[in-house]
Amino acid sequence: MLNRYLVIINFKTLIAVLISIGILFLAGKYNIDYEIDLTLISIAIIFPLVFCIRSAFRRREKALEHLSQFRSNLKTIEHYLKMSKLTDEKLKELSLLTNKLENDFLKELSRPNINLKKIDNNTEEVFNFLKNNEEDISGGIRQKAIRFLRDVSDSQDNLIAIYLHRTPISLKAYCLIFIYLFPLIYTPTIIHKMGSEGDAMFLTYFVVVLSEFILISLYNIQDQMEYPFDDNGLDDIQLQKFKFDR
Repeated sequence: MLNRYLVIINFKTLIAVLISIGILFLAGKYNIDYEIDLTLISIAIIFPLVFCIRSAFRRREKALEHLSQFRSNLKTIEHYLKMSKLTDEKLKELSLLTNKLENDFLKELSRPNINLKKIDNNTEEVFNFLKNNEEDISGGIRQKAIRFLRDVSDSQDNLIAIYLHRTPISLKAYCLIFIYLFPLIYTPTIIHKMGSEGDAMFLTYFVVVLSEFILISLYNIQDQMEYPFDDNGLDDIQLQKFKFDR
């Protein structure tokens, strides 16, 4: 569990803290201080960062919705076909196909590179099963099963879209650049207000480094939440809970 909390601390955190300490040292050494309206910080960093976090959270909630639909539609197909004239052997074959579709899809979502062809082939196999067993599946049941299979495919496509298309890269890059530049703007203002002599300088170091750590940690939280399928972060989706045998 502790590792999940520490996942927000990474190489970007180290860079941000080192930049803060470096600028603090230079500002103290050369007596650089000025007073500036810190509203600029809100406009340049806070607003875009909050937008990114909210966007990542909405994507996570949408992913949960589509995963629930994916599982329920797939289970409904099995339930409908149990009312058909399919033999136990055929029903077992169907169960193997749906389990393969489900397991492979959830595995692909959790991997760095998704195999779209594999996902499409598994869905096609379930459709072919319905097509090749027309004699044992009445027209009404078959049509309903195909409709729910279409909904399964729709849920898959939505989840793949969430997997592939994330927060605009340019906006994330903008936030990261200004987080790194934050100490350059903030440090001289804090020195101007608190001073650079004795204990005041230690307090200045603490305030600036803590502020930079908070900003870069929020950025890392957003970055983790943006890809909620790898089960690394505290807020990641528990894909195992969406399996048939959960």
